[in-house]
Amino acid sequence: MPKCNPASLEFLETAPCIEINTVDLPATPEEIFALFEDGDSWPKWYKAITKVKWTSSKPYGVGTTRTVNLGLLSVDEYFFEWQTNQRFAFYFTGTNLPFVKTLVEVYDLQPVNADTTRFTYTVAYDPTFPLTISGPVGRAFLARTFKKASLSLQKYLKQQRNLK
Repeated sequence: MPKCNPASLEFLETAPCIEINTVDLPATPEEIFALFEDGDSWPKWYKAITKVKWTSSKPYGVGTTRTVNLGLLSVDEYFFEWQTNQRFAFYFTGTNLPFVKTLVEVYDLQPVNADTTRFTYTVAYDPTFPLTISGPVGRAFLARTFKKASLSLQKYLKQQRNLK
């Protein structure tokens, strides 16, 4: 599998492409974080994901790894930030379809009130040549995918709670 560049949170300040999506979720940070830790839950709300396999044992934290399948795309991830019930961040260590040189995702949870949490989903990346030449179309596709993931998580949690 082709390798990607390691990164840190500083990459968010220098990445050529960054997407930030924020939604309010009808759940506590603890409930949402438990959902994030459950590999089987991801395909239920993040429609592009077909499988999540944690390749590290619990308890998860800094240094944890996993493999995520998104249809034909497979990515290996390394978690470099982990604050249980608050935030985690990872970078791609490799992907079978090399569309990025570097990619960092950050999942932030901020309580709004007793049963609402603000979720900020940030993705920063440095595209490879094939994605670069696709221009605004490729970037728009990724932006839409990331936005849909945030909205799908919100919809999934509302359905779990029988909310409209």
